[in-house]
Amino acid sequence: MNPLFAGLIRMGARKLAANPKMRAKSARAARAALDEARRIARADDRPRAAGQAVRRVLNRLRDDG
Repeated sequence: MNPLFAGLIRMGARKLAANPKMRAKSARAARAALDEARRIARADDRPRAAGQAVRRVLNRLRDDG
């Protein structure tokens, strides 16, 4: 992994860990990502399921922002 990229990820993780609100929000996002991955893995038509997952994420981002 690129050292610069790794440093940016580490810095972001430290900032998330320092803020309780962001820590809770990132935990919810991680759970949602896991749920979407499970849906895709269990689907018969995985490319379609992946497209639907992307649409759901984009809709969530639009509604939260």
